[in-house]
Formats: sequence, structure tokens, C-alpha cells
Amino acid sequence: MAKSIDLDFGGYLEKKKTGSWGRDDGVRYAYSADAAMLRSFQRIRPVEMAAAAVVRTSHEMMRSQLLGSTVKVGPRQFKSIYDIVSDCARTLTVPVPTVYIQNSPVPNAYTYGTEDDSFIVIHSALIDHFDEDELRFVIGHEVGHIQNKHVVYNTALMILTQGAAVFLAWIAQPALVALRQWFRRAEITCDRAGLLCCGDLEAASRSFLKLATGSHKLYPEMNIDAFLEQFEEGQNSIGRLGEAFASHPYLPKRIHALRVFAESELYREAKGLGGGGLDMEEVDRRTSEIIQITKGREEPASELEGPGAGVAGEKGNEE
Repeated sequence: MAKSIDLDFGGYLEKKKTGSWGRDDGVRYAYSADAAMLRSFQRIRPVEMAAAAVVRTSHEMMRSQLLGSTVKVGPRQFKSIYDIVSDCARTLTVPVPTVYIQNSPVPNAYTYGTEDDSFIVIHSALIDHFDEDELRFVIGHEVGHIQNKHVVYNTALMILTQGAAVFLAWIAQPALVALRQWFRRAEITCDRAGLLCCGDLEAASRSFLKLATGSHKLYPEMNIDAFLEQFEEGQNSIGRLGEAFASHPYLPKRIHALRVFAESELYREAKGLGGGGLDMEEVDRRTSEIIQITKGREEPASELEGPGAGVAGEKGNEE
């Protein structure tokens, strides 16, 4: 049975009324560097222009394609998945999002749309490869994108990266620079959301390993500690700089960062483990050290507010 953090309905209403999962500048569990970059986007005109133009022209087309070529999740169809989505939405205090299952051999999931009309797409291979707790982590991660108001920028990054907006070339590159840098931080926020929904650090860690492996046959032989040790082999070479061109932090870094969040007072409170634990400022400080690409060079939030901020990114932005 999955170890989700299931709020009773009274507790859910109280959290919605008091905003106990929130704070003045966003969601309590959110990685502060993610929140700072989101605020800065209002002052980076190429990002705002690209996001608005891309989403405006593609949103309805994407919805039409999904309705015609995927299967919608609901209480009468794929109820087991719908129940997980509903649990995650209740845990994060957001409305239950629309979810589609797409036939694909690649284990993956992504969130698409606008702030007012968001939907999650789950690849069929993810359902086949992941157990219930692992699915809760991935689905919770995607619901986290909705809760943290990432979806418009997620969508813009996805479309610009895929080259579907050639007509926006004059603003696409400056926007991509900022969006890819931001998305690495947004993934940290949403990994935390996934863990709050899943409530099982081991299951969350396994999900990363399964994404890296992709083989049913090898899953029983996976070793998380060996995977993390493997990553250290490349950390003293110039090759590590390749991560600067990625939209996601490397998977071992995400596991390390999630372990730090699991030590937080916020997570311990959510899990009913009693007091104590790290405050979120310390969690974010340690997380910044983990995800930095060159020692001492991961940009603090205060440096990410100009139009020239950011580093180049990579090929996609799904889970």
C-alpha cells in the first residue's frame, strides 16, 4: 500500500483556508532559487513574449491532439491512476488536474497548458515500469508544477526546444537561456512536491534509477548507493560542465537534494515524525551546493534578474 500523506477533508479545507502550505512569496516547500527566477521573468521581456506567444498558438492544438490520440483518466476509466492523482491534488491542495495516458515506450510524464487550463500527460511505459509509490512520486511531481505556477513556462520551454516556434527565432534563444536555467531549479521544487505526495524516499529514489535504466529485467539488481558513487567519478573532469546545457539537474544530484529535503522540519511535520529537522533556508543552502555545476558558480537568485542571465540548455523538459 502506498504511503501517501493523506489529509482528511477537514484538514484539507483548513489548509486551503489558512494557506498553511503557502507563504507570502509562494509555496512553503518551493526551492527559493526557483521562486526567485519566476519573479524575475516578469522583467525579462524575451521570456514573457516567448511564453505568451508560444502558449497562445499551441495550447488548443495540443489539447485537440490529446483528445484524439490519448486516453483521458477519470473515475470511470483508469480509476487506479485517477485515485493517485486525486490523492496528490488533495495533499498539495490544488484541484484535481486533467490527466491523459499516451502510448509511448519511454517512461516519462509532463505537464502542459496554461495556469487556468493545465493537464498532465503520462506515458504508458511509466505505468508499466513503476510501482504505486513510484507513480505517486512522479504524479506528485507533475502536480507540483501546477501548484507552483510553472506550467506556462514549462510549455514554452518544451515548444521552443522542439523547434516548433521558428517564427519566434529572434526571441527564442534569449528565452531558452533563461528558461533552461530556471527549469533546473523548478525540478528541485517539484521533486519535493512528489516526495510530499509519495511519502517514501526510497520509492522516490528508485524512480530516478528506473528513469536512468529503462529495463524491467535489470530493476531487481538496481543499487542506489552504487548509482550515486558512479556519478562522483566524473565530477573532477571538465565533462561535468555539460550539465550547464541541460534543463534538468543530473539524476544523482536530484536524489541527494531530495535526501536533504527529507531531513527538513517541513517534511517531518508533513509525515507526522514530530519536531526537529532543518529549516527551509538551510535546506536550500545545502541544495544549492549539491546542484552547482562549478564549485562556487551556481548563480544566487539575486544574479538571475537581468535579461542576460542564464546558461544554454538541452533537448527537453519532461520529468
